[in-house]
Amino acid sequence: MGKALLLSGTPTREGKGLRSVEQKVRLLAPDAQNGKCRSDASEAVEPLGKGARARAARMAATRWSSRVLSTVLKGGISFAGSGNSCQFAPLARTLQAHCSFSAPCSFTIQQCRQSSFFNKLTANDLWKGVLAESGPGARKGRGKRTKRKLKKDLNRGQSLGEGRSGFLWPGLNAPIVKSGTIQTIGKRDQAQMQEMQAEIIRQRDEWDKKRKARVKRERGWTGSSWGGVSLGAPDPGPNGETYEDFDSRVIELKNVFNMTAKEGRKKSVSALVVVGNGNGAAGFAIGKASERTVALRKAKNRAIHYLHYIERYQDHTIYHDISTTYRQTNIRMKKKNRGYGLHCHRAIITICKLIGITDMYAKVSGSINMLNLTRALFLGLTSQETHQELAEKKQLHVVEFREECGPLPLVVASPAGLVRKDGEPEDEVPDTKLDWNDVKAAQGMKRSVWANVKRTVW
Repeated sequence: MGKALLLSGTPTREGKGLRSVEQKVRLLAPDAQNGKCRSDASEAVEPLGKGARARAARMAATRWSSRVLSTVLKGGISFAGSGNSCQFAPLARTLQAHCSFSAPCSFTIQQCRQSSFFNKLTANDLWKGVLAESGPGARKGRGKRTKRKLKKDLNRGQSLGEGRSGFLWPGLNAPIVKSGTIQTIGKRDQAQMQEMQAEIIRQRDEWDKKRKARVKRERGWTGSSWGGVSLGAPDPGPNGETYEDFDSRVIELKNVFNMTAKEGRKKSVSALVVVGNGNGAAGFAIGKASERTVALRKAKNRAIHYLHYIERYQDHTIYHDISTTYRQTNIRMKKKNRGYGLHCHRAIITICKLIGITDMYAKVSGSINMLNLTRALFLGLTSQETHQELAEKKQLHVVEFREECGPLPLVVASPAGLVRKDGEPEDEVPDTKLDWNDVKAAQGMKRSVWANVKRTVW
């Protein structure tokens, strides 16, 4: 019969330690036949039935196994072996063969949690708290920019494996093989750590001081406004279609405000953008967003879905004079010869270039609201009547008289069907809407705006 000693406690002297060990000894005798555990509790319940004896044996085995584990974890005995909760024979043999007393040890377990307020929040959330970007004040655009702090990327300049401890990890911040030998984990001294931290801070400050490279964009109507600025081609569509031959121009970019019950005076950006390919196809749309770049992108991509085709006479001008009105905006457009140029409002010039019109005169009277101006221009250009449509309508030939041709008419359009024999009545007065400024100029009644200006006589 083999016997094993399970020791609990930390002896201070050799004699007293042995006596305390003898007082707390527990005998575990393995059964010779089946190798199962037999304890004092199993002997005490011998008169009981088989089921009761089995339950008592299991309870005793569980109790002794918990004591064994607690003794081993406290450091009373160190051994190399393994066993389960019901069979202690291998454990007893291991204790007989490898029983040794360990040195006295006393330690304190202190709970340490590696999570704090800074570990639970992301860097963006922490920067929002530092820069005061959250809250109703920031959403309403309050705060002076002179006192605004700049956000820094603290991860910039860091390398994987570097830390404040200064360890050198082969494969991360140190080479694996150096001079033919495999490197082991090392550590930098304090001077090297201070030098490395100073170098990271210096590089970070240099990166912040470097001016960001600004992409030079084409100048618009003025140097400080977005009017007339090119935004490039619209983004490709979801089905893979591209619009490389289209260009987009900003007509108006302004801040608009909406009064809400939750946020108060809420600011957003409104952008009016016109797109065109220079070959008669053009469209416009409005984009709104809280950010300027998002509003411009939305307007540019939305305008490509609202295209109009504008007819042009010989691909350079309109077919006839047009007078159009939208709300309080009036536009009079006149057909001009090649080489005349665009004598119009600057917004009309930008739109005509996107359409492909190079020679035209336009006069705007009334309101010069950019949205109404754009709508009035597209309304007039899309409602013009071509020479072929006029010939089909009148069932007559449409001719043009030019100075270089004299009285010889030049046929520009003919009807597809039969031509009417009788022409237009010559004695009938045509119903033509005249402009009073044109009438005064034709009759010599129009005077210069500088005529009555009083000049100082020197």
